[in-house]
Amino acid sequence: MNRRGGRDNRSAERSGRSFGGGGASSLIRRNERNGGRVEKRFDRMERNGENLRSIRWDQETLEVFQKNFFQPASSVLNRSRAEVNQYLDKNEITVYGKNVPSPILHFHESGFPQFMLDEIARQGFKEPTFIQAVGWSIAMSGRDMVGIAKTGSGKTLAYILPALVHISNQPRLARGDGPIALVLAPTRELAQQIQQVCEDFGRRMGVHNTCVFGGASKYPQADDLRRGVEIVIATPGRLIDFLERETTNLRRITYLVLDEADRMLDMGFEPQIRKIISQIRPDRQVLMWSATWPKEIRKLAEEFLRDYIQINIGSLNLAANENILQIIECCEEYEKETRLFKLLQHISAQSDGKTIIFVETKRKVDKIVNVIRRQGWRADGIHGDKSQKDRDYVLNTFRRSTSGILVATDVASRGLGRSIRGCFVCS
Repeated sequence: MNRRGGRDNRSAERSGRSFGGGGASSLIRRNERNGGRVEKRFDRMERNGENLRSIRWDQETLEVFQKNFFQPASSVLNRSRAEVNQYLDKNEITVYGKNVPSPILHFHESGFPQFMLDEIARQGFKEPTFIQAVGWSIAMSGRDMVGIAKTGSGKTLAYILPALVHISNQPRLARGDGPIALVLAPTRELAQQIQQVCEDFGRRMGVHNTCVFGGASKYPQADDLRRGVEIVIATPGRLIDFLERETTNLRRITYLVLDEADRMLDMGFEPQIRKIISQIRPDRQVLMWSATWPKEIRKLAEEFLRDYIQINIGSLNLAANENILQIIECCEEYEKETRLFKLLQHISAQSDGKTIIFVETKRKVDKIVNVIRRQGWRADGIHGDKSQKDRDYVLNTFRRSTSGILVATDVASRGLGRSIRGCFVCS
């Protein structure tokens, strides 16, 4: 039942294309720029992992593991249903599921170790965000969950802190063991942001991690995996490369996170996600996070999560971020360059703020960067063909600067963090 009185409608849409469904249908697109013909895409992604050895989990002897570590302050356990519902209603939070634990409204009542609370205070956080308040109690209880919230809602801490508690209560890694917790992310930039959170809070616990992604040398990543790490943050393709080479294995994974699941599906990672999950024991704890709730994500949750609790922060309908002023101008393709320069002149006259220009193709990134530089502005560009070293350099320079122009494909759309403030232009 809905904690706000509504009916649980997670299973309402069971028709339509299955998430698994043979895999091919989701890899077809219509190329509108090529006469409307239909073409197959992501062939390489589909083949990625074809050499993975299947595991018959029903024939495996699995050690029992503990995953319920919810030991909050008495104020949480004694919180009345009326008080909980008031908090949910006031903050537009909807929760579906059975036996949902009460939210954690203050850091001191979370039950987290003191050093975690100290690090939270050091980073300047005053109160849990909505997704943290509701999500921590669910994750610490060992339940599967789906969190639907916009980017910047604090979801990384919502799953990393419970992950660290989970890991600290498992047997130590033995030689040849794979990780205990796995976080799958769609892009290397997001994966690196998640790794920084793991470093900040896991260092005092002696919990080691590594970040596994394409576009960088495999050797340092492989060395980390062979030495043994408790947490792996990975993009799907590179992780499967290591699994096929038997550099690591996922037999000890008991805590699985799918971050920005909608983004991973948009990028065509469905085949890899399925292959990776097939390598993980079926009684794992799964936490899935998404900014939207399309039917493909619902199918994924129904297939891979058990008796899960769903949290919605705000509306499920895709909507513009109310914290951002958005101005939309319609113009012809040939008018864009002239209009862009007028916008840049207007922005530069207002303040020393930063500007990000998102474009569709890699070629257009390079073209616009060169045109802007010829007009006397300082500009840099990033896209998928740039090396990881170059991309890191450009992003770090842009973060540290007080002004500047960055031209990018959507490779940068979720890798810049909340510290970037300025003007965003889509061309």
